[in-house]
Amino acid sequence: MKLRMSLLAGMRWMLTAAVTLALAGGAFAQSADDEIPKAAVAGLAGMMMFMFLFVAAAYVYMALALMTIANKTKTENAWLAWIPIANIILMLNIAKKPIWWIVLCLIPLVNIVIFVLVWMGIAEARGKASFWGILMIIPVVGLIVPGFLAWAD
Repeated sequence: MKLRMSLLAGMRWMLTAAVTLALAGGAFAQSADDEIPKAAVAGLAGMMMFMFLFVAAAYVYMALALMTIANKTKTENAWLAWIPIANIILMLNIAKKPIWWIVLCLIPLVNIVIFVLVWMGIAEARGKASFWGILMIIPVVGLIVPGFLAWAD
């Protein structure tokens, strides 16, 4: 969840920057007409489509991994993995942490520590070493860890 939220925040800033640059490029152009070049619009649309598909694929991957982890740990309501805020509650149930920790997940900088502790608890619930939870803060490795915890024996 933390990874998905950070991916979405990063994607939002990149998309905002791309739109700003694409629209500002016309202001500095040397052409007489005031139209935005069609190639810039097509490039921006292509980049937006790629970002949308990447975020959608990452969301489906994380939800499937969390649902599989919940099923393997015999946690009730594994379908909560598909609901954005409810999947945090599911993660807390898998890690056997108090539900009120969801409030701590809303506090900036504290949420990083909380999510590391939760993923450490999830790793321990799956019978893996707890350092797998610490690896969730590493950007690319954070995409691999949920799959390893879900589908590794």
